[in-house]
Amino acid sequence: MTQRHSRPRQQAEIAFKKLQAPVIASDLDEHDRQAEARDEKTAQLRAARLAKELADRTSAAAALIARRSVRTPPTLATD
Repeated sequence: MTQRHSRPRQQAEIAFKKLQAPVIASDLDEHDRQAEARDEKTAQLRAARLAKELADRTSAAAALIARRSVRTPPTLATD
C-alpha cells in the first residue's frame, strides 16, 4: 500500500528536504573530520606504544644479559 499525500504536503516535504540537505552534508563532513582525527590519534598512540614495548624488551634483554654475565663466571677452555 502506497501512501498518497496532498499536493501541499508533497511540496512541503520537498522544501523541507531541500533545507535539510546542507545540514546533513555539513554533519557528514564534521563526522568525517572527527573520524580522520581519531584515526590519526590512534596511529600516533599505536606508534608510541610499539616504541615503548621495543624499549622495554631491549632494556629487559640487556638486564638479563648483565645478570647472566655477573652470575656465571667465564670458564677457561683447556686443551
